[in-house]
Amino acid sequence: MLAVTVARPGGEGPVPAEAARRACAAYRVDLDAVLGAEKVTGRAGEVVRVPALPDGLPQRLLLLGVGAGAPTDLRRAGAALGRATRGRQRLVTSLADGAGDAGTRAALEGLLLGAYTPPATGTRGRDDVRPVGQVLLVGRHSEPAVGRAVTHATATWAARDLAATPSNVKTPQWVADRALEAAADGGLGVEVWDENRLAADGFGGLLAVGGGSATPPRLVRLDHDPDGAGSAGRGRRGPVVLVGKGITFDTGGLSIKPREAMVAMKTDMSGAAAVLATLAACRALGVRRRVVGLLPLAENAVSGSSYRPADVVRHYGGRTVEVANTDAEGRMVLADALAYADDVLDPDVLVDVATLTGAATLGLGRRHAALYATDDRLAAGLAAAADASGERVWRMPLVEDYLPALHSDVADLRHVPADSRIGGGSITAALFLREFARGRRWAHLDIAGTARSDKDEHEVNKGATGWGARLLLRWLESLR
Repeated sequence: MLAVTVARPGGEGPVPAEAARRACAAYRVDLDAVLGAEKVTGRAGEVVRVPALPDGLPQRLLLLGVGAGAPTDLRRAGAALGRATRGRQRLVTSLADGAGDAGTRAALEGLLLGAYTPPATGTRGRDDVRPVGQVLLVGRHSEPAVGRAVTHATATWAARDLAATPSNVKTPQWVADRALEAAADGGLGVEVWDENRLAADGFGGLLAVGGGSATPPRLVRLDHDPDGAGSAGRGRRGPVVLVGKGITFDTGGLSIKPREAMVAMKTDMSGAAAVLATLAACRALGVRRRVVGLLPLAENAVSGSSYRPADVVRHYGGRTVEVANTDAEGRMVLADALAYADDVLDPDVLVDVATLTGAATLGLGRRHAALYATDDRLAAGLAAAADASGERVWRMPLVEDYLPALHSDVADLRHVPADSRIGGGSITAALFLREFARGRRWAHLDIAGTARSDKDEHEVNKGATGWGARLLLRWLESLR
């Protein structure tokens, strides 16, 4: 299969790339006739299939719209091409020829992300939906840009696969096993807490949330140390710590969800999936900072041992929390991990990623994550990485006037406001988490909207999207 590009600079009519004209001339295709007959516009992501070519030539010729050729256009064009070439053995394309490193990365990431299909089991054949077997990029492309694009897209694939795995398979121990495999492949240090060690060390939030499940909770720590000196090296900055919410399935607990809301809850560990995929890619990308990933893993189930509304839970480090809604379980497990990071790891910066609140989607929709941060420079760095990766964020305020809503008469904090009229559910959740970051430079990404999608749209696929891996990797690559 051969794909050549057609641009639409400045909203004008279609302008074929020189490679398109040369290819069509070589294959005896009247390009101008095709442009007119098919009403080609050149908009980003437009795919036009040219009629069958003579024997001995590529089986199919595609004209691919790239819009104005900006990175966003090229990422969307690449995603459209990835979907259009599923099931094919080989693709030759001039996409992003001469577009520079940013254009090459965007186009190739888009192509690979659009080609993705989720893991599936069963007896029916799936050859028609598998990604194209081989891609040959024609033109000027730097090898480092191609390599980074492949690594970023592969990390997103890994995060998607983890989140898309059914929860009858994906227990907390199953995710921990995947982390052990990733550590072996990626040169990471790894440590896993079972339920006995969690109890001994005081991880009350994880134990409370996981207490109703037949599959006990786990905590996974992954360490990327580019210097190989370990965490005790003298005179070194503290690590960058990434925390990913890892609820392997969420029934809501005793505050049970409606059936429709429960169907997608296998993706409620998308934050942990993104963090695991990010740590696994650090060595391949040459990330220069020490990075620690923490994955608090639990299933929020319903049984006689489930935690209850009005319970008081003692978290790692001793702070107590009054439970108001067992369906607000994500902040309970994150609180343990954040407190551990503050107490044990002495982080230079702390970032958590979580499918935390439906409230985040009310103002931002499904394509922007909510970004909260205690430090402007940190927020700006994450926003720049979001722009470069296409995983968009919008910074939200940490409204101090809402903090009294977390007051409890019987514990240090209440994890859900007592007065529902205050609103701002995503903000009050962020304020709760900030209490456990203990004044560290901290950011919170609420990805409840972006982690899953009801349809294919550009580089975003239906189902688990793997959102966050590329943003985090872009950000880590920028750190010195």
